[in-house]
Amino acid sequence: MLSVAEHFLEQQMHPTVVISAYRKALDDMISTLKKISTPVDTSNRDAMLSVINSSITTKAISRWSALACSIALDAVKTVQFEENGRKEIDIKKYARVEKIPGGIIEESCVLRGVMINKDVTHPRMRRHIKNPRIVLLDSSLEYKKGESQTDIEITREEDFTRILQMEEEYIQQLCEDIIRLKPDVVITEKGISDLAQHYLMRANITAIRRVRKTDNNRIARACGARIVSRPEELREDDVGTGAGLLEIKKIGDEYFTFITDCRDPKACTILLRGASKEILSEVERNLQDAMQVCRNVLLDPQLVPGGGACEMAVAHALTEKSKAMTGVEQWPYRAVAQALEVIPRTLIQNCGASTIRLLTSLRAQHTQEGCETWGVNGETGTLVDMKELGIWEPLAVKLQTYKTAVETAVLLLRIDDIVSGHKKKGDDQGRQGGAPDAGQE
Repeated sequence: MLSVAEHFLEQQMHPTVVISAYRKALDDMISTLKKISTPVDTSNRDAMLSVINSSITTKAISRWSALACSIALDAVKTVQFEENGRKEIDIKKYARVEKIPGGIIEESCVLRGVMINKDVTHPRMRRHIKNPRIVLLDSSLEYKKGESQTDIEITREEDFTRILQMEEEYIQQLCEDIIRLKPDVVITEKGISDLAQHYLMRANITAIRRVRKTDNNRIARACGARIVSRPEELREDDVGTGAGLLEIKKIGDEYFTFITDCRDPKACTILLRGASKEILSEVERNLQDAMQVCRNVLLDPQLVPGGGACEMAVAHALTEKSKAMTGVEQWPYRAVAQALEVIPRTLIQNCGASTIRLLTSLRAQHTQEGCETWGVNGETGTLVDMKELGIWEPLAVKLQTYKTAVETAVLLLRIDDIVSGHKKKGDDQGRQGGAPDAGQE
């Protein structure tokens, strides 16, 4: 857009005129995109899978596209949360990707729950619990040290014994407050002392300590528990009963805790298996792209054709509208249409076809009624209907791309001159070897 504007600035056209034309063009671009967009039924699984598939066909994971698409869709649908008529899909917080080297990619799956890289604190605690009652804490089950530094002077032996006894009583009271609710599992973000482990084990309670805050939040969303700061304030409705199974498995050299089969999970874990860390990292990146596409479509279920089809359709619409315009503004307005054609032109160049011949054919195709979905096939370098090829892009992403492009072009066109600043030699020397001499410049 800036390169086509340069010609008008050289002809002494004022940047304000160019900016005004660009803004008009942006409004018409948005209205044209909305006109050529097609709604997608988010409840139709096959339609959603085909949309997600178009985002990963060129990536490393394309060999396992069916598996990747279903993983992305299941994960995003799980973390989807509707409140007060507002849809919220927080993939970063509630859809965690856990990469475990070993096995094959086909073993990757979405867990209806949470998996954390932790083991029980005591070897005699249970490792397999059906329908567990889960208590989540963000406080430690250890003797609380004072907030400020304190010194205690002990003069008698029985005083020392009493202090130790008070510590034990404090921990015992904490454990009794928890045991009162008859939980099966206690998960805390802080530490658990040996004495607390002893009391919990005697009550047949499994304890897991030093869990990350983000993991604790996901467990709370998955099983319906509430994170409590003070064990004495625990109530029955703070206990999570939504999980169907808690089991601890050893994968490779490490132990993993699985909280799965949740009834209505609002958080999930994507378990990725693969030969090496490099492959897993690449698969994770591809999967994140697929999940973002799925999220965008669920939040705004409108699609536009890909393969340069929507750029060509918008360029044609702008060219037609510019014919009805009068005054100087029509030229920068028409130049926007010319700038948009760079996308199909680049696609044609990438697949090694004749740029001028194919672009002219595509331009002619878009002058016909009902041919807005025609674009360039990136593999064969021919013109095809994107509807038949199944290449779509989310409308929200396309709108944001156009808005950002025009706003950035306008921002730079407003700049009249650039003042270049020079560093003095003395400044550089001063930074390297202390302050320069007074006479040095």
